[in-house]
Amino acid sequence: MCGRYSLISPPGLLKERFGANLATDFAPTYNAAPSQHLPVITNAAPEQVRLMQWGLVPAWVKDRTSGPQPINARAETLAEKPSFRQLLQRRRCLVLADSFYEWQQKEAHGLPPKTPHRILLTSGQPYAFAGLWDEWLDRATGEVLPTFTIVTTEPNALMQPLHHRMPVILEGAKAEQAWLSDAVPAAGHQALLRPYPAELMREYVISKLVNSPAHNEPAVLEPAS
Repeated sequence: MCGRYSLISPPGLLKERFGANLATDFAPTYNAAPSQHLPVITNAAPEQVRLMQWGLVPAWVKDRTSGPQPINARAETLAEKPSFRQLLQRRRCLVLADSFYEWQQKEAHGLPPKTPHRILLTSGQPYAFAGLWDEWLDRATGEVLPTFTIVTTEPNALMQPLHHRMPVILEGAKAEQAWLSDAVPAAGHQALLRPYPAELMREYVISKLVNSPAHNEPAVLEPAS
């Protein structure tokens, strides 16, 4: 799964990397968590970065507080789940990030269980998770709430010792454009949802500061002592 990540890249770098304008200013986030409003690029407006709430609230839900708000969606079953099937066809997005966190659930190499790790590209550059999005309308107030979920897949060799799932990191600008494109058939979109090459990633153990979203500070990124 993917339950925490970071985006600390400067706005200028993000604009250059993704070819999209920032709809609003946003501060670096060292510990992005569910329910926060975070930078996303949608297939409906690929030229713009906008903020959306992490945790999907489908448009058809009557009461947004009564049901689940999934932060992740399994790539293998997107076409089977009612909550995701139509979104795969018409509402795909890029979730901007530059690292994510995972907790090793079993004791290994002398480390205690639930040890937090930071995972990033060897280049250190920002990238995009494959995501799905939707907009929920409050019929009483007229408020529109845009939300998203991150697609996950099976782990690569780097991630296997840490967790049985990993977020789908799209493999560069060409894959990102294909994920957003409405001209690409469903099979083409599904083919993009694969594990990122392990040799292009690295990871290291960090402190338990990351356990609390209240710790949104550079110290979260520091290697554990």
